[in-house]
Amino acid sequence: MRTETLHPPYSTEGGFATLGPEPTELVRLLDETFREWALRDGARPMTAPALLPVAGLAKLDFYQNFPQLALVASRFDLADGRPAPAGAAAAGAVPGADLDPAALALPSTVCYGVYLGHAGTVLAEDTSVTLVGQCFRNEEHYDGLRRLMSFRMREVVALGSAGFAQRHVDHYADLIERFARAIGLPVVKEAATDPFFDREGPRALMQRLIPVKYEFLYGGTAIASVNTHRNFFGERCDIGVEGQEGPAFTSCVGFGFERWVHALADHFAGDWDAALTAVARARADVG
Repeated sequence: MRTETLHPPYSTEGGFATLGPEPTELVRLLDETFREWALRDGARPMTAPALLPVAGLAKLDFYQNFPQLALVASRFDLADGRPAPAGAAAAGAVPGADLDPAALALPSTVCYGVYLGHAGTVLAEDTSVTLVGQCFRNEEHYDGLRRLMSFRMREVVALGSAGFAQRHVDHYADLIERFARAIGLPVVKEAATDPFFDREGPRALMQRLIPVKYEFLYGGTAIASVNTHRNFFGERCDIGVEGQEGPAFTSCVGFGFERWVHALADHFAGDWDAALTAVARARADVG
């Protein structure tokens, strides 16, 4: 049996990343750190499906605002004994005529599953949840670990009062900056446009006046972000909070693992032991 080693210990092709032992261990340590922060703050662990209904994302204006990012899934149309289009699949692309209408979506961010999963509920109190999942984005181009079609993200999501949602992002913005400083990673915090809303719409105009999204950039690549959405998702998904008038407010914090690997590999010049040691030490220092 042939044994292969990745040199460097990850590879990217066509927007897909394969990680070897060292970056995989780094992702594990990073995820344990971010999950530990969330659980310590009272977040409940949650798992969301990898596929979501197209109709669910349509309710959140995703296809109206970001059709260029959308990826959907279907199945072979085998009605009336039609054969599977094996030849087309082997050639690399199955024609739409050989597929059923696509009713399933590959979500571009993890927190969509949180809002849809809480649809039609009334929360007993301010609530936070944390989950990790696969995200999918159809980009104009792909660039190593910086920009991928398929990537993993840990999120911590707050649902509740406006004050709770704001305190959530303020707290994690401080944690991210402290963690980066403890690692020695030069990160710049910058206001950005929230990816959930149309850039030309009224919500985006309000964001330019009062920023609601901040990214933490390493060399121009966002490795983490904090986002407040006001009551948009609470309204669209009919999420309420006991004793509160109107829909729930929400905010989220996201950590893109492959981008963290890129930043750490670059900063430590490919010295994976140094990167792991720095992350472990920063985890202990930040707590």
